[in-house]
Amino acid sequence: MTAPATGPVRRRLTVHGTVQGVGFRPYVHRLAAETGLAGFVGNTGDGVLIEVEGPAAEVARFCELLAHRPPPLATVSRVAHEDLPATGAAGPFAIRSTERASGRTQLPPDTATCADCLRELADPEDRRHRHPFVTCTHCGPRFTIATGMPYDRVATTMAGFPMCPDCAREYGDPADRRFHAQPVACPGCGPRLTLTGPGVRPARDADALAAARELLAAGRIVAVKGLGGYHLACDATDPAAVATLRGRKERGGKAFAVMCADLAVAERLAVLTPAERAALTGPCRPIVLVRRRTPAGELADQVCPGSPHLGIMLPYTPVHTLLFGLPGDPPGPRALVMTSGNRSGEPIVTDDTEARTRLAGLADAWLAHDRPIAAPCDDSLLRIRPDGTEQVLRRSRGYVPRPLRLPVPVRPALAVGGDLKNVPCLGEGELAWFGPHIGDMGDLATLDAARRAERQLSRLTKVTPGLIAADRHPGYHSTGWARRRAGARLPLRLVQHHHAHIASAMAEHGLDGTTPVIGVAFDGTGYGDDGTVWGGEILLADYTGYRRFAHLTPAPLPGGDAGVANPCRLALARLWAAGLPWAAELPSTAACSASELTLLRRQLDRQVACVPTSSMGRLFDAVASLAGVCHRAGYEAQAALELEAAALEARDADAVAYPFGLSGGATLACDPAPMLRALLADRRRRTPAPVLAARFHRGVARAVTEICRRARGATGLDTVALTGGVFANALLEVKCTDLLRADGFTVLRHGEVPPNDGGLALGQLMVAATAPHHETE
Repeated sequence: MTAPATGPVRRRLTVHGTVQGVGFRPYVHRLAAETGLAGFVGNTGDGVLIEVEGPAAEVARFCELLAHRPPPLATVSRVAHEDLPATGAAGPFAIRSTERASGRTQLPPDTATCADCLRELADPEDRRHRHPFVTCTHCGPRFTIATGMPYDRVATTMAGFPMCPDCAREYGDPADRRFHAQPVACPGCGPRLTLTGPGVRPARDADALAAARELLAAGRIVAVKGLGGYHLACDATDPAAVATLRGRKERGGKAFAVMCADLAVAERLAVLTPAERAALTGPCRPIVLVRRRTPAGELADQVCPGSPHLGIMLPYTPVHTLLFGLPGDPPGPRALVMTSGNRSGEPIVTDDTEARTRLAGLADAWLAHDRPIAAPCDDSLLRIRPDGTEQVLRRSRGYVPRPLRLPVPVRPALAVGGDLKNVPCLGEGELAWFGPHIGDMGDLATLDAARRAERQLSRLTKVTPGLIAADRHPGYHSTGWARRRAGARLPLRLVQHHHAHIASAMAEHGLDGTTPVIGVAFDGTGYGDDGTVWGGEILLADYTGYRRFAHLTPAPLPGGDAGVANPCRLALARLWAAGLPWAAELPSTAACSASELTLLRRQLDRQVACVPTSSMGRLFDAVASLAGVCHRAGYEAQAALELEAAALEARDADAVAYPFGLSGGATLACDPAPMLRALLADRRRRTPAPVLAARFHRGVARAVTEICRRARGATGLDTVALTGGVFANALLEVKCTDLLRADGFTVLRHGEVPPNDGGLALGQLMVAATAPHHETE
């Protein structure tokens, strides 16, 4: 497209992407003023519409700057250009009211308070000094306050807070940082903080924050309303306070996340790499799993008992910053446990009235505010690999509702995910949107939260599903919800669990599915084609189907899913399956009472309530017990996490790897019996548990590499996808990746999409929404 060389020209630009709620219109206004152009900019249902008129050279310069210098929070996916007849416009460039048009634009995620707003927060001369809701076009809430699109104040929960004259002036001033910032407010017209609680003197605003700091310093537990829900907070350096919170929440030994006042405090608690510092201080502000210092400074042992890792985040709202205090405030805790405000198994609390009841008995006081939360959104969680890349383990605040670009277009569909770490996903065309992390679907409140999350996501994306996808497991609550959601009107497609995991990895890496991959899908539980529990699977898969190339040899799962809490029983079941004795000196045997051993032996011999499982996650649990690391699990994946932690302590340089057997024809069986015999022999030699754990990890990685080598020999495929919850184990993922790459394989690892069931819905979407219509159920 070439503009005329002389005379004024007019051009229309339609900008698609994350361009609303990020200061895009004021940015365009300033850019037009810089280039001396007339015209206008406005939000539409499709994105941002711009018309500019002026000298051809300046119009060209405007378009160049727009493409290569967008605002910091904007993501431009496409700009459509159209030449128009010049109108002779010479007036000032204008920002027009939003068009209520059909279409779709992309709402940005919530982002951490920017440096400019933090300066104002701490400046006694600024009118927003200590204002708990200071924000501008470059930071603050977006997704969690949006009630609809296009993104304007009337379509947010700030609609109930009319701007005062000063804020309205800033909102309307193109030169101001708050020009058209929808959450703009000040102490005179914005939301208000309150502190209440049994025996607590009610307080507001600055007094509420000061009183909350005093309560935390005194060892009390405070429910703090954040962007996407409530947290339960206590002093992370106070052993009694942390133990009280752990007991009230029935947390078991599961680690708590810690919010540090600043990066210096985080450095005292953990050894941080440059990539970890960047993740902690970036606009997403997730919880980052880092290597804790030993000893970890003043941190209470109860925060993360027995773990070498610590989940750390930094303040991401003005309320958090003020909760730690500004210079001159009385000293208070510099590190706070900041855990989700809910009871075990329930969704995060967002409603103030509900918080008083659901968090009663957990919190001593409530630090709340009167800005409603439109969408629950828990904290995101990630780790940084040794090579500096991110592996997101929970994708929520800071990431949602940022879309993922799909490698092939899909018809409008909803994928409901699984029952653990549930996250729904909507897709249409070449885009997919994850909802926020919901949690485990064993509770009516969680099902209600999932339904609300889907409706909110549908309103914001304008995707109306014409197809529902779910897991094949007949007992999943999420699958039951999918059936009810589909009803008689919409087709339902049930997708095999591990096929969905592999498809998720393929989609994240932009594979169009024309060539299958070798998918290594390791997790705890997935409904298999034969009605047994799968979880140690190597599939040859694309979006249209899969073939089971290899799997872990099955063993009984005594007690089914209820037996997962007893790794010692899983260990003995594995020994039974391998024909190995239950020696009295084995840690797993010693962990069981005589009556428990008798009952378990009878259960296995008679195969009563013993579902066969090929689960790699259950094998990790069994080895954790055999190594003497963990015999009873108080939370999901505890045994596997503690086994990984033990392996990281190994100081041996012998590179010994326990062997696995491989046998079979078209489908290989990966037999752990040789590994078990070698481990038991090491036990008899009193080999330390960390060495046992390290040798097991190496053995699994070598077995994976050998199976993939055989798959390549049989098919010519040389791309391997590592997926499933077991690959949240950083040590195993790195060892598998290194061995596979050294053998010439291309390795796909998850990044922004979690490897666990939090990423499952994307794979369901790809399998279901790209299938021929006749394949739906």
